[in-house]
Amino acid sequence: MNILIDINHPAHVHYCKNFILEMQKRGHKILITAADKEMTYQLLKNYHFDFIRLGAHRNSMLKKIFFLLETDFTMYFAARNFKPDLFLGCGSIRAAHTATILRKPCVNLEDTEDSIGQIRLYRPFVKCICTPSSFLTPLGDKQVLFDGYLDLAYLHPKRFTPDPSVLDDLGLAKNERFIIVRFISWAASHDIGLKGVQDRVKIVKELEKFGRVFVSSEKTTDKTLENYKLKIAPEKFHSLLSYAQLYIGEGGSIATEAAVLGTPSVHIESDSQGVATGYRSGNFCELRDKYGLLFFFPDEKTALDKAIEILSDPHSKSEWQKKREKLLKDKIDVTEWLTDFIEDYPESFYRYKKEHRAV
Repeated sequence: MNILIDINHPAHVHYCKNFILEMQKRGHKILITAADKEMTYQLLKNYHFDFIRLGAHRNSMLKKIFFLLETDFTMYFAARNFKPDLFLGCGSIRAAHTATILRKPCVNLEDTEDSIGQIRLYRPFVKCICTPSSFLTPLGDKQVLFDGYLDLAYLHPKRFTPDPSVLDDLGLAKNERFIIVRFISWAASHDIGLKGVQDRVKIVKELEKFGRVFVSSEKTTDKTLENYKLKIAPEKFHSLLSYAQLYIGEGGSIATEAAVLGTPSVHIESDSQGVATGYRSGNFCELRDKYGLLFFFPDEKTALDKAIEILSDPHSKSEWQKKREKLLKDKIDVTEWLTDFIEDYPESFYRYKKEHRAV
C-alpha cells in the first residue's frame, strides 16, 4: 500500500511517527508532505524522515486561504507521481481535497472541537474521521471513535520511555523541581477570538518561587524572560515534560501531553468574553472530570492559584502518577489501533460501523 501522510503541526509528527515506522516494517510505502510550523521540519529530520516541503504557515486569514490553494497544488503534483492508495491527515484540508481529485480515500485524525470551521472544509471530501471517544461534536456516519487520545500514539508506555539525559542537558539534578511554561502565538485558525496570559513576566516570576522555570514560546519572548527560554533538542521535549513538577500555559496540545504523562497540567485560555473554552474539548473535560489530571481556566490569576496549590503539595507528582495509571488501564495504544485500522481499510471501517451504532 502507498500512503501519503500530511503533517501540518509539530504535534502531527509525533502522532504519526510510530505509525510510519510500523507501516514501513510491514512493507508499505510512505510519502510525507509537511508545512513548516515551529520545529516541524527539524523533528522530521531528527527522526530521519524524508518529506516534501509545503512552505511556512501564514498569519492573516486571506494569506491562509492562498496558502491552502498553493499547498493543494504542491500536494497534487507530489501525489500524482507517488500514486497513493490512501491519504492520512490530521485535520488536513489539503489532503482531503487532493484525495478527492485523485479519487482516493482520505482518513483524517481529529481531536479539536474548536476546529469546526476546518472540519466543515474537509468533511465532505474525506471517507473517514477518526476521533477519541471523548470527542464532543457528532460528525455523522464518517466518524469512527477510538478509546484513547492522539497523544497516546506516541506517549503510551509501549511507545515512550523518558530519556534522563535531558536533565543533564539543562544542568538539572535528578530530583530538582522545575516547571514548564508555554506561550503560543494565537495565530492558528481555531485560535481566532481567543486569548491567554496577559502578564507573562509576572506568572514566570511567581512560579520561580517553587523551582526552575523553562519557557517554551511560539514567538519571541519578552527580553526579561530570555534567560528562561527552553533550549533542548525538540525530540527530547516530552522526556523533560514527564520529569517536570508542573506544566502551565496556553498550549492545548502540551496540556494534554503533560496530563497523559502524569505531570500536573494547568491550561489558560479564554474567549473574548473571558469564558474558559476548555469545556468545548472532550479531551480536556475527560482529563479533568474523570481523571483529575488537567485543569483549565479563563484567566491567569485563577490558573496561577491552582498551580501554586499543586506546587505547594510535596506529594502532587506521585498523586498524578497514580491518576495516570488509572487512565492507562482505560485507554489503548493508539498507534497499534491506527496501524491495524489503516492496513485493513476499508474493511475495518465497515466492520466498525457494523459493530457500533452510527454516531
